[in-house]
Amino acid sequence: MALDLASLPDVSALTVGILGGTGDQGRGLAYRLALAGQAVLIGSRSADRAAASAAELAELSGGNVAGGDNADVAARSDVLIVAVPYAGHAETLAGLVEQLVGKIVVDCVNPLGFDKQGPYALRVDEGSAAQQAAAILPEARVTAAFHHVSAELLADPAVTRMDLDILVLGDDREAVAVVQALAGRIPGMRGIHAGRLRNAAQVEALTANLIAMNKRYKAHSGIRITDV
Repeated sequence: MALDLASLPDVSALTVGILGGTGDQGRGLAYRLALAGQAVLIGSRSADRAAASAAELAELSGGNVAGGDNADVAARSDVLIVAVPYAGHAETLAGLVEQLVGKIVVDCVNPLGFDKQGPYALRVDEGSAAQQAAAILPEARVTAAFHHVSAELLADPAVTRMDLDILVLGDDREAVAVVQALAGRIPGMRGIHAGRLRNAAQVEALTANLIAMNKRYKAHSGIRITDV
């Protein structure tokens, strides 16, 4: 079955908040979504740091970007992308349970470790970072996506297209469709429904392989799904 992009919802009026929006991955996603015309909120533990980052991104993208502390951004967002380091993942989300009731949460955290042999996947008690988020946020609509996007390419204004597929996982089909549509707002990207949230672990872990390939081939590799 071909991917029917026309059937995805119109998400142009949604406000997207990004926890970890001052970090490389979150900042890159904020930049691309703002370029596409999405209203974006940058979240951080420091409201001042978030506001400074938002002002810079607004100037770079010409878009609607504002900042605030994590709780404020979570409360004001329709969709919240979680792009914090795994070490602070559980603690950050545990402080936002009330603000995220009923909200679509997109977890793009990759639980990875690094040693002399390179990157490797960490064991997560719940099964994956996304499943950990779902356990902490039982009344949120948790999905997993945007794991395999190069932060360097996202941030590079010379890169006008991001030619890759975004694997979107979740148990709420409507929430998954919203995230697919958000991915499609970025030129070159497609959001592909890749299964239920219980399958997020191998998607998160695959990032370790991509990092290894990028190092080996001096590249910024991503994922493309064939025959869809």
